[in-house]
Amino acid sequence: QVQLVESGGGLVQPGGSLRLSCAASGFTFSSYAVSWYRQAPGKERELVAGITSFGGKNYADSVKGRFTISRDDAKNTVYLQMNSLKPEDTAVYYCKGARGRTVYWGQGTQVTVSS
Repeated sequence: QVQLVESGGGLVQPGGSLRLSCAASGFTFSSYAVSWYRQAPGKERELVAGITSFGGKNYADSVKGRFTISRDDAKNTVYLQMNSLKPEDTAVYYCKGARGRTVYWGQGTQVTVSS
């Protein structure tokens, strides 16, 4: 059974940090590009960061210098380290695995940045 399971979300104060995890099972994770997306209430889902199967990375301008994406293929897991969090980072964060036309999504994890 194919699964992508996000974890690590929660409530954090502005300026704080969180590390999200995306754990994969049921498919050859190491050959997939993995991305983190987020969706805030009333807004469209947007790309936050992505990492290819070869380790190439890209980031949305809004998170450059604050967020870091990484992968551990031995653990079938991708991480999103989020530092200097802002209230506008509040959203449900989703991970997506993609290879060609095959796409898998996780169920999402809530991140709330508030004092």
